[in-house]
Amino acid sequence: MSVPMPPEWAKQDWLWIGFPHDADEWPEVLGRAQEQIAAFANAVAESGQEVRLLVHNAANEARAKVVVSGAVKLERRAYGDIWLRDTGPLVRGDGTALRCRFNGWGGKYEMEGDRTIGAELAREAGLPVVESDWILEGGAIDGDGTGTVLTTEQCLLDPNRNPNLSREDIEARLARDLGFARVVWLGEGLVNDHTDGHVDNLARFVAPGEVALPRATGNDDPNAEIYADAKARILDAGLRLHEIPSPGLVTRGDVIEPASYANFAITTHLVVVPTFGSLHDEEGVAAIGDLFPDRATIGLPADAVLAGGGGFHCASQQMPSLDPPP
Repeated sequence: MSVPMPPEWAKQDWLWIGFPHDADEWPEVLGRAQEQIAAFANAVAESGQEVRLLVHNAANEARAKVVVSGAVKLERRAYGDIWLRDTGPLVRGDGTALRCRFNGWGGKYEMEGDRTIGAELAREAGLPVVESDWILEGGAIDGDGTGTVLTTEQCLLDPNRNPNLSREDIEARLARDLGFARVVWLGEGLVNDHTDGHVDNLARFVAPGEVALPRATGNDDPNAEIYADAKARILDAGLRLHEIPSPGLVTRGDVIEPASYANFAITTHLVVVPTFGSLHDEEGVAAIGDLFPDRATIGLPADAVLAGGGGFHCASQQMPSLDPPP
């Protein structure tokens, strides 16, 4: 078993963030998506933490320079999607970076650079890279730093990822590769989540053994049954539950969006919560802020980012501060 991953609330050296560049992924809203990611990067940088914003090419870099502050470092890289939570390095407690295989979220969204960006970032950070033999995206898991991890059956047991692996096989790999001795299986992820139900859009650890989970708001909340099922499983696992509001029904045209305040990003000094123009935005940000009394918590618009399939947590990956070797 490897050394467990540091929890996200542990001190971080910097935060990698991906900058949107593909107009096909954000039709009609690319500019707004860029502005919303820039606001996220600016807020973290201005809180006193280093931000490394990945830009795709010269034109993308020029656009980034218009919308980010001078406190944000720009790094031109070959990447496809901006969802570095899934394609970036998973840094383990022993100072190595795990890179599992990647197949474009079950073969749905395959873009050049997404299979290589994680190892590239790790090596440039001076981290030895350990390649593993199975498919795993970082947003599919959420650990508490003590060896317990949350995930969903919808994602990790979907045959579009690892059709030859059983539940027990996956648990064994989570222990072997990431030090997770206990797996708490939730059921379905949010309706219309492009990732097949990543847990980071549903339930998040906020302290060892403590989980934040949305509760349904309104009779038309499309995820009411999903939240209820997750709540029962979390309580059955003996974890402490903190309920936060759901944004409720959020749509883009006729499409129900997988909007969730649970896709917040935890940084060293700041927690950034996505907002969607919902009546529940203010309450959602406040509820999450109550869970992090040692940090400032802010809400920033993320509806355009969500139109491309993710949120602030999805678009970022932290580099934890690691103790030097003895």
